Amino acid sequence: MEHRVLLPAEGSESGMNLTREEAWAHLTDWCETESLRKHARAVEVVMRAAAARYGGPDADPEVWGIAGMLHDADYEKWPEEHPNRIVAWLRERGEEELAHAISGHYTKWGVELKSPLDRALLACDELTGFICACCLVRPDGVSTLKAKSVKKKLKSRGFAAKVERHECRVGAELLEVELGEHITFIIGALRPHADELGITGRRLPPS
Repeated sequence: MEHRVLLPAEGSESGMNLTREEAWAHLTDWCETESLRKHARAVEVVMRAAAARYGGPDADPEVWGIAGMLHDADYEKWPEEHPNRIVAWLRERGEEELAHAISGHYTKWGVELKSPLDRALLACDELTGFICACCLVRPDGVSTLKAKSVKKKLKSRGFAAKVERHECRVGAELLEVELGEHITFIIGALRPHADELGITGRRLPPS
């Protein structure tokens, strides 16, 4: 099923030259896997909400959303070079704010996180992926998911084993919020987009 593409918001005052439509076209050119596209969209959704919550009055949700969308754009084709390809592509277009945020969305890369955008992208990426994984194994998906359940799953190393728990914890610390509070925020941001993201749950047909 083709992923729905949203046009960039009309009247955006963003200083970006890059539009959302162009960013999505580039993502889908580099990334053909539906699951990775959905992750990109999920992090975009969360980052748009995070602009208002963590970015202050001057944070532009268009910039924050595109940072979330493109953060893993090169991972499928060039995993060993990630995120250098997408960072270079953005810098060639003069999008330094986006490029820097994406260059630092993993603690082990050791990039200085200079702005609320930088910190929020790291804090939202891994945890959003984990929360979506939690939704996939629940009958009601994201609709009834609570932070308590997510935190319990985080302690289970066998569940979504590739998700790095350290990144989830450090992300909340960077935002200076309690982990459960940040989880609740992400769940709330995802809920209106549950159908699009495929996180409505494993509802069984009536017998």
